[in-house]
Amino acid sequence: MAYSLGSRAESDLEFSASELTGALGDSVTVLPLLIALAATTSVSLPHVLIGFGVFQIVWGVYYGLPLSVEPMKALVGLAIVGALSYAELAAAGLFAGGVLLAVGRLGLVGRLQRVVGEPVIRGVQFAVALLLFEAAVDLSLGNPPVAAAGLAVVGLFALVGYRQASVLAVLGLGGVAAVATTGVPTPTAPELTVFPAGTPTVTSAALEGTVAQLGMTVGNAAIATALLCGDLYDRDVSADALSTSMGATCLTAIPLGGIPMCHGSGGLAGKYAFGARTGGANVLLGIGYLALALVATGAVLAAFPTAVLGVLLVVVALELGKAAFDPVSGSRSLALVVAVGVVGLVVNVGAAFVLGAVAFPLLVRRSETGSRPAQ
Repeated sequence: MAYSLGSRAESDLEFSASELTGALGDSVTVLPLLIALAATTSVSLPHVLIGFGVFQIVWGVYYGLPLSVEPMKALVGLAIVGALSYAELAAAGLFAGGVLLAVGRLGLVGRLQRVVGEPVIRGVQFAVALLLFEAAVDLSLGNPPVAAAGLAVVGLFALVGYRQASVLAVLGLGGVAAVATTGVPTPTAPELTVFPAGTPTVTSAALEGTVAQLGMTVGNAAIATALLCGDLYDRDVSADALSTSMGATCLTAIPLGGIPMCHGSGGLAGKYAFGARTGGANVLLGIGYLALALVATGAVLAAFPTAVLGVLLVVVALELGKAAFDPVSGSRSLALVVAVGVVGLVVNVGAAFVLGAVAFPLLVRRSETGSRPAQ
């Protein structure tokens, strides 16, 4: 049975079994990243979960669509692998939020995308995927038998056609193992305070991460998501509106202990694939995040097997790497994606982004020269 709110023939908010399963389509990459981030930095997981819960509900109700609310993967990935501290992550998120709010209000998202170049954005995605894979290997080596068991669960789910759900299954098993060690936690409301995990710190690494993230966010979270809203839901949502809402999210959530958040085409497609058709999926998922925030204690997190996190990060890295290459066409664009990714792994993502930004216009000019007919 589906319960609807609203007066339109097809409500903007429905609460049904398909909306509930659709909500899971956005959590398969969010929860592993959040737990990995909390395990490797000083971030307060309960405060982060509250941020996700609140803004899932806010944007689901506002847009009437199951929009994704997910971590800014470049920044969070860099924090997980130790390239950014939480204080630097918070500063980068505030910078990114301010820029997204400004360019969205001014209608500049499309122009920013053209300047950066899609192969550069995809290269940054590939770089973060490689860094996450490297971190996954390190975590898995801490307890190979547990990692092997986690991989076996992923493989089993994949064989029966539920590869995405395997992430939640492995996450659930890790949670059960942690609770078995610590006992069932008493629900506790997080303290409401400003910057509970530390004040933002502006560094060159934070600025480099911000620039790299903005390229990904403009392309994937604003432009690609706007296109999907039309393709999947026949709704006209502008990229500038999405940019504005992401900016508002970051500027509001981070001071209260949240992390940089964005919309995302992958999460939106995931929700659609699992059955979500309205903003009701966001409301249901938001309530779930808020409930989880009450029991996400430090003791449970400390007991969570890190080798399981390694397995989860492998899955996330593969998904991000696949997204980096799926839209790429042409050998030169492919070469640029790979080059940016490798430089990001070997040096840092900021240097990789600069390399790509310099190389992209040269690549375009060369392609235009090569396509002109001989005189």
